[in-house]
Amino acid sequence: MEEKFDAIIVGGGIAGLSAAMTLARGNAKFLLIERGAFCGAKNVSGGVLWGNDLAKLVPEYWKEEGGFERFINHRRLTFMDDQSAFSVDFKSNHFNEEPYAGVTVLRSIFDEWLAGKVQEAIEQSEHPEESFLATDILVEEVLLEGGKAVGIRAGEERFYADCVILAEGVNNLLTRQIGLEKAYVPVDYMAIGIKEVLKLDAARLEDRFQLRGRSGVTNEFVGYCSDGVEGGGFLYTNRDSISIGLVLSLKSLKNSEKTPYDVLNTFKSHPAVADMIEGSVAVEYSAHAVSTGDIRSLPSELYSNGVLIAGEAAHLLLNAGKAIQGMDFAMRSGILAAETVLEATKKSDFSTGMLKNYRTALEASYVMKDLRSFQGAVQLLHQPEMFGPIPNMICDFGRQFFTISGEPTPKASKMMHAAVKRHVSYWDLVKLGLKGAKSL
Repeated sequence: MEEKFDAIIVGGGIAGLSAAMTLARGNAKFLLIERGAFCGAKNVSGGVLWGNDLAKLVPEYWKEEGGFERFINHRRLTFMDDQSAFSVDFKSNHFNEEPYAGVTVLRSIFDEWLAGKVQEAIEQSEHPEESFLATDILVEEVLLEGGKAVGIRAGEERFYADCVILAEGVNNLLTRQIGLEKAYVPVDYMAIGIKEVLKLDAARLEDRFQLRGRSGVTNEFVGYCSDGVEGGGFLYTNRDSISIGLVLSLKSLKNSEKTPYDVLNTFKSHPAVADMIEGSVAVEYSAHAVSTGDIRSLPSELYSNGVLIAGEAAHLLLNAGKAIQGMDFAMRSGILAAETVLEATKKSDFSTGMLKNYRTALEASYVMKDLRSFQGAVQLLHQPEMFGPIPNMICDFGRQFFTISGEPTPKASKMMHAAVKRHVSYWDLVKLGLKGAKSL
């Protein structure tokens, strides 16, 4: 057999690059293979990278121009009906402190920047001539011998390694090839993410969203934003653009007979959203499959003999209502996968008995703990009442509460009673309240 690597990473997204950085710093010999022309070439639009793992991979990243767009110090959750919006708003100087709790990123820029940092780590490692980032290559098969992953095939080329880390994304064909994922994931566990990047002059953007310096805002939306389709919306500020989009249930979207772009246009035309994006110009659009965050969508296992699965390939994503967490899960899982490989390399043991330490580490991390703890919230967000009656009720109450008509004003309790009566029964409200209390 040819000379082999300690590990081969399939996928140059956040999970793959995080694994690569960890391996480079651990002086492992590895090969990362990315299908795009460069890391980030297939990723458009953006989102929020939460947590502090980025600071561990790239200390003091905030001092550099590249990488992130804005740090998040302003959070907003908005309930919408067809005419109104009622928001819960929170802003704090505590979020101004480094390392930041969350940063917005544009993936085509961020992934390429992070790949550059990985290359720097390779050059500083003990194997600067034996580790590689290889782009524009499609991996077609995981090579198996005696039930163990021993490498990969790309066209006619074969590359061998003690361990393969699959960070291939949600369209995880290789994960299915090795038998850890069924041929098809049930549609109930899948959604479609639709995103646009809207260009807006930085000074105008900062004035409109009341931003200073590199500060930024995130806004999640529930209700009319999805035009009756099960799902929700989001808006994030970048340096001189806005990332805006929806996450919609594939099953609900199909039953609605609406197109993703139609629903997105309805969302963008809502008075509250139209005011925020007025004068902007669309420069990017993407639509792709994403996991709903239902833990039942995870592969049967996240490791096998000679192979580990990280990031979206493992359906590691959570939307519990307050944020969409995917990139942070990808980063942490990539780091833990690489740490497991380094441990296995020291012991020359890449069996399932050793690689199960990856699953143990994931279970001990916030990734699996949060996935398990907030499954109730995931299910609650998919209740029909959450994208119709409840937001309508909240906005109805808001209209009454903030209306000054020159007539006697009812007590707030009477306003709420009237709003509940018009949109949802008290019994349904009690049931949802109990579910919410348990899930959060």
